[in-house]
Amino acid sequence: MNYTTVGVDIAKNVMQMHWIDPDTGEVVNRSIKRTAFLEHFVNRTPCLIGMEACGGAQHWARALTKMGHQVKLMPAKFVKAFNIGNKNDPADTRAIWMAAQMPRKSVAVKTEGQQAVLAMHRMRQQLVKFRTMQINSLRGLLTEYGEVMGKARSALNKAIPDVLARLSERLPAMLIDTLREQWKGLTKLDEQIVEIERRLQTWMKEDKASRAIAQIPGVGLLSATAAVATMGDPGSFKSGREFAAWLGLVPGQTGTGGKVQLLGISKRGDTYLRTLLIHGARSVLCNTKQPGIWLEQLKKRRPLKVAAVALANKMARIIWAILAHDRPYSKDHVSIKPA
Repeated sequence: MNYTTVGVDIAKNVMQMHWIDPDTGEVVNRSIKRTAFLEHFVNRTPCLIGMEACGGAQHWARALTKMGHQVKLMPAKFVKAFNIGNKNDPADTRAIWMAAQMPRKSVAVKTEGQQAVLAMHRMRQQLVKFRTMQINSLRGLLTEYGEVMGKARSALNKAIPDVLARLSERLPAMLIDTLREQWKGLTKLDEQIVEIERRLQTWMKEDKASRAIAQIPGVGLLSATAAVATMGDPGSFKSGREFAAWLGLVPGQTGTGGKVQLLGISKRGDTYLRTLLIHGARSVLCNTKQPGIWLEQLKKRRPLKVAAVALANKMARIIWAILAHDRPYSKDHVSIKPA
């Protein structure tokens, strides 16, 4: 079926659209109010709608897909290459329209349940960030008064009661009370993080896909739930290698004149999930008692960090294979290519 390609630049109040009328060949670049956006596509024949994967794009993609349209979400970095000249809404929409017609892996359209899980991950990540900032802030403030403590959280908890007791003899009470409140606030952040992890654990018990990939060594609660929610539909990837490349776990390339040089990992795709997989791979490298022949040889040939990325790449491929083929994890499974 030949789809009419429509580029859409979404915003808070006004949407900009760009397409070419298939009957007259007229180039249409039109703005439309947010409230009338879905009404515009209700009676249109199915279209290929290209949008940047930005805030609100998943909501509009789900709504347009229900109407029978095909939606292609693209990273803003990919669309930027097609915007030549000044930056304004019509130019941005024309760039989106052009990018939608180029062959490239699109961002998966997620269900509301998958997006809810990712929202839990984002909130947990933010709380961990706040906790780290709070610890560093306390250590830095106390250093100004000659009190130096170790970096670990345990070192802070062990030393700060005596530190505050000593400083209370020569510093204002208002400062000592505020420092003590900030220190006790760390416990509240711990409780919120634990509560989010408990809710994710409950969700994983009810989700078959998350339970299946959690059996992979190095894949725990966070990695399993984030992988299922981030991937969306496993069938949208042709192979495990494509999924690993989508996460940025493959080498970047540079070259000319037929000579191609491999660089470090490309770091494209989802930074959060890639980080979780690499941390899990590092844990396997350092703690596993039965590494297997492949892993033992890899550790001998490559540095630890390179081996961790290679193992994370393999873990990503296994995750895709389990979800795409709906089979349980098997440590002794041997992949056989069809003849």
